[in-house]
Amino acid sequence: MAAGSLAPAWAQPAQTGSIYTCIDARGQRLTSDRPIMECLDREQKELKRDGTVRRTIGPSMTAQERAAFEERERRLAEERLRQVDEKRAQKALLTRYPDQAAHDAERVKALRAAQDVLAAGQRRLHDLQDQRGKLLQETEFYKDPGKLPAKLKRQLDENEEQLAGQQRFIAAQEEEKKRIDARFDEELVRLKALWVQTSAPSTATSGAASAAGGVPQPRR
Repeated sequence: MAAGSLAPAWAQPAQTGSIYTCIDARGQRLTSDRPIMECLDREQKELKRDGTVRRTIGPSMTAQERAAFEERERRLAEERLRQVDEKRAQKALLTRYPDQAAHDAERVKALRAAQDVLAAGQRRLHDLQDQRGKLLQETEFYKDPGKLPAKLKRQLDENEEQLAGQQRFIAAQEEEKKRIDARFDEELVRLKALWVQTSAPSTATSGAASAAGGVPQPRR
């Protein structure tokens, strides 16, 4: 019988006790208790328990078909892993935030911590501004700016650099507060859907119980 008339090897039921064997593209002999995926583009043999050949299975796929098949399998495997990771992440999220009150409390805590860092940065900025004011007062004693003492000039330069750095730090912390809020907003959208899903079974059960309780009981 021509190989093309055979059903695909992986679609045929395996005979009890069958062993499949083939030589793969790397020249290695493979054996399995089911049709070998690595040999879909080449001949493989199905052996009986005693080692004799039950049948020879021709190539089930061309090299191009096999490449397409493997690509589909890879994508399916990636999608399965993504779904597993997503379910794990959802479970962790629900464990951490069983209700909106817990999520709101965590948002407040995160924003308060960011605000504390920002407040410390603002205090440092004010200190640097005060320091600069005092340094500028010292320069008033020198009518010619080119005659400022080297130490005073160095202090002015350092103060200017520190002021610029502190302003960048404060701007970054303001952005961090926005990122925190945006993250909690995004989480809340996901959580609301998850809370509905987790509460649906219990709601249906309680509804069924109420319905059962409402059925008139026969008089005795």
